[in-house]
Amino acid sequence: MNLEIENTGFILYTRKFKDCIKFYKDVLGLKVMYTKEDLTCFEFGGSYLMVELGDKLEVPDVILNRDLTCLRINVKDVKKACHILDKAQITYSYNEFEWGTIAKFKDPDGNLIGFRSNQEHVTDQQNF
Repeated sequence: MNLEIENTGFILYTRKFKDCIKFYKDVLGLKVMYTKEDLTCFEFGGSYLMVELGDKLEVPDVILNRDLTCLRINVKDVKKACHILDKAQITYSYNEFEWGTIAKFKDPDGNLIGFRSNQEHVTDQQNF
């Protein structure tokens, strides 16, 4: 039996809900699909990003001392995409590798996000 996937998405639990909603909507320009109490769902490429209040997380911040996930956003031009981060005074790291270009930054709750050059990613998929 094959899994019949109809849609894919990511749920991002955050303690800084309002700041993250503003960040994804106003800084990154993601389009809101719908909102409910303590939840906002954005269009996210061919998927969705659901940002949800996660104040019931019982894991101490001390344990979360490294990035366990990264929201990857493939873009045509990483340098151009970084202009929106510059405008919003968001700190990021920018690196060019033989496998592609990437910029990493964090949302208001410290979740890691990465812009990645899409062309090399598509090529990687074709060679898989």
